[in-house]
Amino acid sequence: MTCISVKSNAPSASAQPAHSRPAIEFFVTARDTGDRLTRKASLEWVADALLSESHPTVMVDPAKTFQTLEGLGGAMTDAVAETYAKLPVAQQRELLAAYFDPETGIGYSLCRTTIHSCDFSSESYTYDEVAGDTSLRWFSIAHDKTYRIPFIKAAMAIATGSLKIFASPWSPPAWMKTNNSMLRGGKLKPEFARAWADYYGRFVHAYAKEGIEVWGLTVQNEPLSVQTWESCQFTGEEERDFVRDHLGPALAEAGLAKVKLMIWDHNRGLLYERARTIYADPQAARYVWGAAFHWYVGDHFDNVRLLHEAWPEKNLLLSEGCVERFDQAKMDDWQWGEKYGNSLMHDLNNWAVGWTDWNILLDEHGGPNHVGNFCFAPIHADARSGRLKYMNSYYYIGHFSKFIRPGAQRAAATSNDDRLLTTAFQNPDGRLAVVVLNLQGEAISFKVWVDGMSAQTVSPAHSIITLRFQNERFATPVRNGGGVLQRSGKESAKNTSIVGAIP
Repeated sequence: MTCISVKSNAPSASAQPAHSRPAIEFFVTARDTGDRLTRKASLEWVADALLSESHPTVMVDPAKTFQTLEGLGGAMTDAVAETYAKLPVAQQRELLAAYFDPETGIGYSLCRTTIHSCDFSSESYTYDEVAGDTSLRWFSIAHDKTYRIPFIKAAMAIATGSLKIFASPWSPPAWMKTNNSMLRGGKLKPEFARAWADYYGRFVHAYAKEGIEVWGLTVQNEPLSVQTWESCQFTGEEERDFVRDHLGPALAEAGLAKVKLMIWDHNRGLLYERARTIYADPQAARYVWGAAFHWYVGDHFDNVRLLHEAWPEKNLLLSEGCVERFDQAKMDDWQWGEKYGNSLMHDLNNWAVGWTDWNILLDEHGGPNHVGNFCFAPIHADARSGRLKYMNSYYYIGHFSKFIRPGAQRAAATSNDDRLLTTAFQNPDGRLAVVVLNLQGEAISFKVWVDGMSAQTVSPAHSIITLRFQNERFATPVRNGGGVLQRSGKESAKNTSIVGAIP
C-alpha cells in the first residue's frame, strides 16, 4: 500500500505541542493505490495560532452544530434479497457484515424498502389483487416472506442498535388506477383514495408482526414520472390533498402517527416547489415529517438548502441515488465513487438528516429487474461464481456511514481551498469525524485546524479521507524541550484495512 507522508508545516521554533491530546485517526481511499478505507498513521496536533489564505486548510468549529443525523444506508429491494439468496453462505455473511457491522463493515443504519413491487423485482405484484376490495380483506404480504423479509431481518441482526427502515410505493394496485395498470403512470382513482391510504397502514402493521418496525414512509416514488415500470402520477395539489384528507388521517387512526411521513420522493430540481405546495397548507403539513429527494436530472444542491431555510422545522432526506445503465466494462470507473462522495458531501452540508443509496446488491447483469432497467450497485454478486465485486462507491459511502453515526450533529466545517470539499459531524460517543473530498488529479497538502491546533497531512489525487478524533477541550499547550508532541500513548503507524469483512 502507498503510504502518505505526514509532515508538520509549522516551524519548529513556534510550534507548541498539545499536552495529552488524542491523535487524529486517518483513513483514506484513493485512486491508483491499494487504499480502500485504509487506516494510516495517526496525525499529531501542534499549536497553531496562524491561519493563512495561501495554505490549504480545513477548519472545524465543533462548538457550532446544526442538524442531527438519522442515518445513512441503502435500499433493500426484492432484487437485493433475491440476489443475496443465491449466494453461498460464506458470501451472505460477508455481505451482511460489509454493510451492517459498524466495526468490520461500514455500519449502515438507515435503509429503504418498497411497498409491494418496483422495477427491481422479478415480477409485478401487490398485496391485494382482488379488484374492489376496499376493506383490504385479502391483503397479504406473503410474497415478501420468501426473500425480502428474511433478508431485512438478517441485516437487522448484524446491525448494532436499531436499523431504521422506511418504505415507498411505486404504484397502487392496478384496480385502483385510471389506466388499470401498475405500469406506465396513470393516477389513483378518487374512489379508492381511502383504501389506498389504509394500505400503507396495513403494510406497516404486517411488517411489525414479522419483527420489522417501519420508521418512515414516502407518499409516492417519483410522482411526476411515467415509467415503463411501476409508477403513478400525483401533482403537488393531488399529493397535498391525498395526505391531508386520506393518508394522514388513516395513519393516525391506525395508531401510526409517529411514523415519519415524507413527501415528493423525486429529484432535487422541483423539490422546493413541490414542498411549498404542501407545506403552505397547515392541515396537510401537520402530517408531514419532511421531504425526500433523489439525485437524478442535475444536482440542484441549493434547492435542498433553500427548502430548509424556508421551512427549518421540516426534515430533508435523500431517498435514492444510483448510477444508471449498467455496463460491466465500466465497473471500475473511479467516477462512480466520486459521484457518491460529492452528493453526500453537498446534501449533508445542505441540511439533509439522512441519505440512502438505491440497491445495496445486484447481480452480474445489474438486476434482476423485470423491465430491463439495469443499474449499478456498490456491491455486485456474480451468481455463477458466488463472488462479490466491491465497487469504489462502496468505500466512498463508507467514509461517511462508518464514521458518522445516528445521532451525530453536523459541526461547522469550512475549507479555504476550492479543491477540497469537507463536512464534519460530532458523534454521540464524543468523537468528531471530518470528511475531506479531493476530486482533483493532483495531491494537495493541507492541514486540519481546530481551535488554534492543527495537524498537517496530504490529500492524494482523486481521494476521500476521514479524520476522526476525540472532541475534548484542548489542554494548555506546553513545550517539551525540542518541541516533541506529548501524548499519552503510542499510535501505530501501520497501514491497515479497517473493513474486516472484505478480502
